[in-house]
Amino acid sequence: MKKTILIIGILFFAISSHAQMSAETIVKKAFDYWRGEASVSTITMTIHRPEWERVMTLKAWTRGESDSLFVITEPAKDKGNGTLKASKGMWMYNPKVNRVIKLPPSMMSQSWQGSDFSNNDLAKSDSLIKDYVHTLENTKIDEGKKVYFIKSMPKPEAPVIWGMIKLTIREDNILLSETFFDEDLAPVKIMTAWDIQMAGDRLFPLRWKMQKSDATNEYTLFVYEKISFEKSLSKNIFTRTNLKNPGI
Repeated sequence: MKKTILIIGILFFAISSHAQMSAETIVKKAFDYWRGEASVSTITMTIHRPEWERVMTLKAWTRGESDSLFVITEPAKDKGNGTLKASKGMWMYNPKVNRVIKLPPSMMSQSWQGSDFSNNDLAKSDSLIKDYVHTLENTKIDEGKKVYFIKSMPKPEAPVIWGMIKLTIREDNILLSETFFDEDLAPVKIMTAWDIQMAGDRLFPLRWKMQKSDATNEYTLFVYEKISFEKSLSKNIFTRTNLKNPGI
């Protein structure tokens, strides 16, 4: 009897470990697919509030898991404002004061340009990969494709603000949604993706919306007008010098 219980316990541990590894693999593959090896894109960002709406055009470059550069090209009054994420550091540039400011970790979670996306969201930080433990909670078939539901909990002592993140990822590595929860596990905001079309050699959601969980009429919409996935980009793009003068 004891031997049987031991075998069952070992099998349960093996199955749980496999599910854990599978969840981590699913998240890692989706993150890598989202960023690609490198990318260049033009994005229209609309910040919507009940009383007003603001529209900006951005040029964006990404490379690997940690390098990204976002620069506003329109409207003229905001042109040149940019954010650089390179390795573990993040900097902002405001052409009106001609200053590059290094962001402390405490500001990574703050709003970018008054939108519902944080500096961390915009940078597509690899914190989700490094700082969370992922568990596969459920699967379903939607329009002939398997969809994974994954719960991500922060590792002990991880320098993160979210008490939990829930992900919905399609089997072809498309991230469909990401819900962020506070330390009390109450939902704070949700990002959803749709309008999945071919972008170069891959399927990619061309529309992304981030909105607060308790305010459906307040949101920020990203629309990818152009996006190309590259094999590589020069490391010189992701420098503070280029942040000030990206040649847009």
